Amino acid sequence: MKRMIVTLGLVLALPTALHAAAGEMNVATFLAKADALKAKGAMALFSSDVNLLKAEGTAAGEAYRARLAKERAAGRPSSCPPQGVKVNSNDVLAHLRAYPTSARPKVSMKQAMADFFIKKYPCR
Repeated sequence: MKRMIVTLGLVLALPTALHAAAGEMNVATFLAKADALKAKGAMALFSSDVNLLKAEGTAAGEAYRARLAKERAAGRPSSCPPQGVKVNSNDVLAHLRAYPTSARPKVSMKQAMADFFIKKYPCR
């Protein structure tokens, strides 16, 4: 019986974990985790949240890259970043902090990264 309860718990948690891994973390959660890591100083390197935030940022960036490729193919890109552009984490964090506190829980990291590129690299 105990094994069945543990298995059921894992099965129920799996969709949440998969959903969270897809780049759907909201800006409020991302910033809270980033601030907590910053407060830990060098000890932050041992936190699992470091990899979580890296994965979240990567997933959000890849989602926007795929979206932009489709937009370019249609002749209507939402932004025009230079080829091979590298994103500075301080710039991204500043962008995330620019969202009003009340809006942060409603904005996914995917949307925030899209907004970042649209604002930073507008097509002229």
